[in-house]
Amino acid sequence: MQKITPFLWFGKGAENAAKFYTSVFPNSKVLGLKYYDEESANVSGMPPGSVLTVAFRLLGQDFTALNGGPIFKFNESLSFFVYCKTERSLDGLFRKLSRNGKILLPLGKYPFAKRYAFFKDKFGVAWQLILGRPHIAPCFLFVGKNLGKGEAAVRFYTSVFKKSRIRSLLRYGKGEPGREGTLKHCSFVLEGTEFVAMEGTGAYKFSFNESVSFVVSCRTQTEIDYYWKKLCQGGEESQCGWLKDRYGVSWQVVPAELDKMLSGPKGKRVMGALLKMKKLDIKKLKEAMK
Repeated sequence: MQKITPFLWFGKGAENAAKFYTSVFPNSKVLGLKYYDEESANVSGMPPGSVLTVAFRLLGQDFTALNGGPIFKFNESLSFFVYCKTERSLDGLFRKLSRNGKILLPLGKYPFAKRYAFFKDKFGVAWQLILGRPHIAPCFLFVGKNLGKGEAAVRFYTSVFKKSRIRSLLRYGKGEPGREGTLKHCSFVLEGTEFVAMEGTGAYKFSFNESVSFVVSCRTQTEIDYYWKKLCQGGEESQCGWLKDRYGVSWQVVPAELDKMLSGPKGKRVMGALLKMKKLDIKKLKEAMK
């Protein structure tokens, strides 16, 4: 079971996005769809019977896409590093994935990489392509009010998640283009999923929002209670298992069996109970199934 799953908030394009991504990336497929029932549709304003979420897999890693309406917009504060085995595979992926998107740093050679590109795809999701062992790593970019907090954030996350470690950490030195002492690049692992963190100076107008969140799958209520308490420290609670941490990054702390509960014959009742909760309560969700 993948412990932490990236969750992408689309307006109405989740299904098209998942089909597009799984056509572009190797070792990828759509795993399943869920649909809005009347109660969840009333809360969200989406049509009953329309696609709620799409689960899909890219390069062997799981993702979920949501049709949530035009509330949140993707930006560069959370992007996805894609490590490609060869220049040929990187160039091919760039051609397909960047089509009708926006180039932020063009494909080419850079002081930090033999081959690299940074861009937004046609849905607005930001990607960074670089050579390496094929996999995808979510990337946090700490800017604006979060500038200078990147290393503290990495150490916070690796203290919260049990099976975690910092693989490499580089800081800007004197005379370099970033603020001295801030993160140039950090690679770290949380529960088997690799992440990247960087910091950037400049007049950036974006920050973390709910367009990209991370689902934490928990086997027990004790686990839910633990992650909810830890991640909420200095942050804020929201509805339906959602929260924002002290840096503004969004997380969803949910039971690992939630998909099964929502897909079962009492799924509507489970959804009704879930919509009334902040921190999710496994016992009450199961009671709704009776």
